[in-house]
Amino acid sequence: MQSSSRPQILVLPPPSLYRKLFSPSTDARLRALGDVTFNTQESDLSSNDLAGRVADTEVLITGWRSPKLSDAVLAAAPRLRLVAHSAGSIKFLVPEQALRAGRFAVTTVAAAMGPAVAEMALQLTLMCLRPIHQLDAGLKDGGDWKDLKAQGSGEELAAQRVGVIGAGHTGRHYVRMMRGLGVETWVYDPYLTEERAAGMDVERVTSLDALVSSCRVVSLHAPSTPQTHHMIGRRELTQMRDGAVLINTARSSLVDPQALLDELRSGRISAALDVFDEEPLPLDNPLRTLPNVILTPHVASHTRNTHFRQGELTVEEVERFVKGEPPRYAVTPEMLATMA
Repeated sequence: MQSSSRPQILVLPPPSLYRKLFSPSTDARLRALGDVTFNTQESDLSSNDLAGRVADTEVLITGWRSPKLSDAVLAAAPRLRLVAHSAGSIKFLVPEQALRAGRFAVTTVAAAMGPAVAEMALQLTLMCLRPIHQLDAGLKDGGDWKDLKAQGSGEELAAQRVGVIGAGHTGRHYVRMMRGLGVETWVYDPYLTEERAAGMDVERVTSLDALVSSCRVVSLHAPSTPQTHHMIGRRELTQMRDGAVLINTARSSLVDPQALLDELRSGRISAALDVFDEEPLPLDNPLRTLPNVILTPHVASHTRNTHFRQGELTVEEVERFVKGEPPRYAVTPEMLATMA
């Protein structure tokens, strides 16, 4: 066992990912907090690999591609007190029974990704209402100036009613952007209380049917859970009004893909999609041929700002641990039912 009184910190993200998430200043803050051991290999660790490295670990920093904290790992880590996850979901990482046992705290930096995803959803919303990208492409392809100008530039966002499905980190950021632009905003989330909705200055609706049938824009920000699987199916899509817009920067599983494809092929609605059941999106996927859908390759949260914010929030949680303070973004057993 190590004799140092400084906490023993084990960092699992491989070198390339660590540099992506932890800026030089954040890296220096982490090194000042304890005795830090870094993962020096780019290949993925297995749970068995990790079990052989955690005997003295008090703080474990995990991330994308980190191995599951199996029973063998937890048995080999008697001193473990904090798992600081530098990414979002922890369901693949920490067994539910371990979280409920409460022997160590678990934190997540899902909040770090909310601003970028919400901003991307806003950008896609604006592009669907005012298709500047199509005018740009038309001019660059030699299109006639007068013909393109005659198409107009769409409609203003503030003139629409926007429906938001899911009031988690990202949904709340998107709502704040909508309200800041003076947009009438409806929110559907079974866990949203009247009090919280009032604080957000939104219309809380308890019926998904009412939201999809009444809002010109429907933006998805719900987690992927058994309860939300295909929550936007053929029935909900057919209820959307003519000219409606569907934005999905959350998870592809929220939408029935065949029902969406059929509705988009009809030309009745448009969509902007950042997430897909199969990624990379196959070259022969028919979505690639439709003019009324904007496609992006699952990049909504991928900004330099987001990545460095993930590292910053992770280190802030370790700083709180060292000071004996409770974590800011702790994951509790009660949260599991609504987490992605």
